[in-house]
Amino acid sequence: MMNKKNILITGSSQGIGLAIAKHFAKDYNVYITGRYEDKLKKLCDENNFSGYSAIDLFSENSTEKLLSQLAVDIDILINNAGVYFYSPIEKMVNENILKSIMLNSVAPYELSKLVVPYMKKQQWGRIINIGSISGVMGEANASIYSMTKASLIGLTKSLALELAQDNITVNIINPGWVDTELINNENLEEDFTKDEIIETIPQRRFVTPEEIANTCEYLISDKAKTITGQSINICAGLSLGF
Repeated sequence: MMNKKNILITGSSQGIGLAIAKHFAKDYNVYITGRYEDKLKKLCDENNFSGYSAIDLFSENSTEKLLSQLAVDIDILINNAGVYFYSPIEKMVNENILKSIMLNSVAPYELSKLVVPYMKKQQWGRIINIGSISGVMGEANASIYSMTKASLIGLTKSLALELAQDNITVNIINPGWVDTELINNENLEEDFTKDEIIETIPQRRFVTPEEIANTCEYLISDKAKTITGQSINICAGLSLGF
């Protein structure tokens, strides 16, 4: 591909973000982010990614620092970084409330704000937010997660309207249970087992990270240039109920 476009994927050192990064590594200049520099450097060397930014998106001015470190104009932004806390509302600590708001809501907003001027200048751009089915339906004992992921749906729709005439599309993908490190975390079974999770999913299967990456590929392509402001549930039927 001539003149490869630059794609920034936040939270891309593992899970969904890493799967998306690997999916696009051949045809795009892929830039990844995370908190641990050694891990990011190793991933770049192994996968021919174009660069990385080791930064904590909880920190002050982190989004500006991230783009300054990369020093490239971003054609495609995938806001994937997020944090999940499972707790009854009365036991949720304030620190985790603030972390959820900063990483799940504020960081995507700020990054979109920073990349849009270039997208407008070139009259082309793609923004994909990775939300959650919990932001569509709600999830008991994950109210702060549901609230912040629901905010991404509002951001997506508003930006899609605002940027429609600039040939910039903005969409959100809402995954259900995805087969990542979270599912295989032994600590998860303190609340529910993998078998119990499967029983709540109509298709009786987890979504794969590659399926999320495939949807991103379509939304980025010219085939989807009229699709904007849409909230796409990839959840194996979870949003339909039990």
